[in-house]
Amino acid sequence: MEGKVFKTRRGTVVSRSGDKAIRVQIDYNVKHPVYGKYVKRRTKLGVHDPQNAASVGDIVDIVECRPISKTISWRLVGLVEQANIK
Repeated sequence: MEGKVFKTRRGTVVSRSGDKAIRVQIDYNVKHPVYGKYVKRRTKLGVHDPQNAASVGDIVDIVECRPISKTISWRLVGLVEQANIK
């Protein structure tokens, strides 16, 4: 039996919702079932960030994990790109 495969996603940090917690927005396109046009959709996920490494605007990789709190079931894997703050 092989190991469990975990879902991984890449998204943008939209807020720091507290100590060791961030909100990550994932944008994707869905094809409309009747008209065939692609429609933009987004999902916001609560993510555990134990080192408080991510800040708003960063692009991050996250992975699914056990529920850490009521809204947090994902954890931060790493920063892909830091935000360009001027």
